[in-house]
Amino acid sequence: MASFLKKLIDGIRYDANFVKEHTLQSAWYKVFKIFLILGILVVYWLLFGFTRTILFFVVFEALSLGIHMTYRYKTNGFTSSWLDFVVNCENGELKYKRIGGFYYTSVIFSACIAFGVSQR
Repeated sequence: MASFLKKLIDGIRYDANFVKEHTLQSAWYKVFKIFLILGILVVYWLLFGFTRTILFFVVFEALSLGIHMTYRYKTNGFTSSWLDFVVNCENGELKYKRIGGFYYTSVIFSACIAFGVSQR
């Protein structure tokens, strides 16, 4: 059990460092999307109530985690290219191009699924 917990904590640290340092999205967008998500949740709460908002959030976050883990697995820990995730090695350093349409389409599709589940 301790080994599993250590692996989990190490994985979270690895992902947190990657998210903090990557250049797939501009720095302003990384900050803006936090406020965007909070704003969407507040509006959702006002329109549909607390329970549906929590359900929307949980489903959306679970699907987003699935997207994240798929990209992490398919890119070998964000070190190789896959679909719209493009990695180049320049002077021995990994450089990332902006993420593309497949990722954003997946996020929008996840939000639509979360909306549908929360409205049932």
